[in-house]
Amino acid sequence: MADDSIANTPAPPYTAVIFTSLRDEVPGDGYAEMAERMDALAAQQPGYLGVESAREGVGITVSYWASDADAAAWKRVVEHAEAQRIGREQWYRSYRVRVATVTREYGHETP
Repeated sequence: MADDSIANTPAPPYTAVIFTSLRDEVPGDGYAEMAERMDALAAQQPGYLGVESAREGVGITVSYWASDADAAAWKRVVEHAEAQRIGREQWYRSYRVRVATVTREYGHETP
């Protein structure tokens, strides 16, 4: 799964895909392995910029893409489409996907 770092994104605009979910937690159900595989596969796709993920109750994963077209192409990758199907059938009680254009960003880092 995504590491504990903040994604290093370029100057806006770029696209953010926000995946919010409630899981049916079943130990050993293959979820962690699939999430790790999808993170690695996403990183190989054109336009991929990074990912951030957190889960405590509600899970939130935000993936960043150079364009909306790049994000849409990721949704159609065959292995990702199969993971989505399994998620609907086995892992998620509910989920929502939101696609947004980032128009500005700011932050702070301690050296």
